[in-house]
Amino acid sequence: MKKIALLSLVASSMLLAGGYKIPETSTNAVALSAANIAHNKSADAAYYNPANMVFMSDENHIEADLMYIKLDPTNYTNSAGTIDIDAKTEQFLVPSLHYVSGNVNGARFGLSIVSPGGLSKRWDEDPASKKAKEFTLKVVEINPTVALPIGNNAGIAIGLRVVHSEGIVQAIPAAGVASQDMSGDSIDFGYNIALAYKPTSELELSATYRSQVDLTEEGDADLLYTPASLNDNVDARVTVPLPATLSVAAAYTFPTKTTVEVVYERNYWSAYKELDFDYSNPTAEAVFGKVMKKDWNDTNAFRLGITQELDALTFMAGIVYDQTPVPDETISFELPDSDSTAVSFGGRYAINDKVNVGLSALYSMRESRKVNENGLDGEFSNSNVLIVSMGVGYKF
Repeated sequence: MKKIALLSLVASSMLLAGGYKIPETSTNAVALSAANIAHNKSADAAYYNPANMVFMSDENHIEADLMYIKLDPTNYTNSAGTIDIDAKTEQFLVPSLHYVSGNVNGARFGLSIVSPGGLSKRWDEDPASKKAKEFTLKVVEINPTVALPIGNNAGIAIGLRVVHSEGIVQAIPAAGVASQDMSGDSIDFGYNIALAYKPTSELELSATYRSQVDLTEEGDADLLYTPASLNDNVDARVTVPLPATLSVAAAYTFPTKTTVEVVYERNYWSAYKELDFDYSNPTAEAVFGKVMKKDWNDTNAFRLGITQELDALTFMAGIVYDQTPVPDETISFELPDSDSTAVSFGGRYAINDKVNVGLSALYSMRESRKVNENGLDGEFSNSNVLIVSMGVGYKF
């Protein structure tokens, strides 16, 4: 059962609008609001668009990054004014690593180790703790890729997604009568493909696709339900999709060495139709195995990034508008999501021809959301997110 809650979180955190997804898995991505798909000359091209590896200088590129993420305490106030509660503030340190090889018989190889999603949402007060006393999710993706040139102006790449997820879910529907304490993990697989085309030296066009990954979570759950004399640890399993994502990007570099990039991103969240837990214990299945409707919507994200190159310095800034997939009918305390707008900035400094360092920050402002569905009648607010990243790049 732990898996269950866990999985629900996984899905939301991986590509969801707002504070639970982490599309920014490098210092440059944070600075540009992840508008670094068409124009990318750094090691993180291995993740964002591995087809661009064919255009990089013929040497090994490696980059290590460390992100600090802070989720503000989400507030829920009901319309009657009798409930005013806050989730806990959450803080994380998230490392990542990107590598691009030199030319190997015309091919380039890449490897990224990133956290594309993660979540911790904790509520101590009723009614939130009845459904989401704790929802914690950790996701790590290992993404090896290979790229080949197509003539002199294009490249194509393919990669393997190896996704490991683990999490904890606790809920107390009725103290002393019913409770859930769940944990579990999973390793699942998908793929990604990418295209890059440079019709001129100034114009860069790209498209990337990350496949859906079905998270086949298996774990156990400590369940209590006194009316049915259930007080046991049972096996549990659930499958939740991490939806496919398509990004199309274009970048143009002006004579001033100013690059402007626009990205359209489509997240296919309509694959997440329901959450269905299976338990080895028949009583647990009867009590806790109710199918939860989700019926999420496909969503769009619109990203804009600007890069200004100087001699040793590079300045970057970005903005993104991201839609939420969660409809009013299925919103709940574990995923009180809403549309968001984020702004970002950062820079890199080349210490010499081999070493560079970077620092960036992003602030995501999630809209307040009034709901009168799914047993809720009130407003969620104050779900903003701060990300600060620092990184070191090396070429050899």
